[in-house]
Amino acid sequence: MNVTAILVAALVVGGVGILIGFFLGISGEKFKVEVDEKEEAILGVLPGNNCGGCGYAGCSGLAAAIAKGEAPVNQCPVGGAPVAAKIGEIMGVAAEEGERKVAFVKCAGTCEKAGRDYEYTGNEDCAAMAFVPNGGPKSCNYGCLGYGSCVKACPFDAIHIVNGVAVVDREACKACGKCIAKCPHHLIELAPYDQKTFVGCSSHAKGKAVTTACELGCIGCKKCEKTCPNGAITVTDFCAHIDYEKCTNCGACKEACPRHVIL
Repeated sequence: MNVTAILVAALVVGGVGILIGFFLGISGEKFKVEVDEKEEAILGVLPGNNCGGCGYAGCSGLAAAIAKGEAPVNQCPVGGAPVAAKIGEIMGVAAEEGERKVAFVKCAGTCEKAGRDYEYTGNEDCAAMAFVPNGGPKSCNYGCLGYGSCVKACPFDAIHIVNGVAVVDREACKACGKCIAKCPHHLIELAPYDQKTFVGCSSHAKGKAVTTACELGCIGCKKCEKTCPNGAITVTDFCAHIDYEKCTNCGACKEACPRHVIL
């Protein structure tokens, strides 16, 4: 065995290692990314669900926006007031208490109330109904399809199919908006947690078509609109909709509705 050759090889390998380490150290200093301590602290406080309900690409995106002053400290719908208070302490500002919101499904067409044109046994996915006859087996082309695409999208197990329609668990809902984005009929909206009056229909069909398809559908008679003392409910394109900012939950529209579709 040539001892000299071994020593030379060891020196060469060691020298190369030193050079590589030297250049990596320089590169690390030259190209290092400065870490915002506030951003890191905020990220540690956020729940980490990465649901996107805040409007940013995950919790890291929101943390960066808050640290830069581009988003309010109470932007996270999942963390709510407790998380907002902690972020407020990090940012040195008072966290204003935001209004809690929950999702609401604008359809009351349960299996007993809504008609069916045929029995469907294919892929149980709401989006897939666009490729089957009449947009699905339900007689109403505007109502909840009942195949649970919203259920699969919810990261908090806050929405379930009950008797053919999606129903939101108000206590579990974090208003992240995942179900809203997933619903192909755009039936789901956010409403104040304290709201007690809702229109359980999204049909824009005319009267006879509605009564044929569902026992509860809105026929656009405008009795609710004429009765409301606050102008909080209006009928557009044969369907009533409540302005939650104006609504006082007086119940006048509910009493006036001949179809009992105002819940």
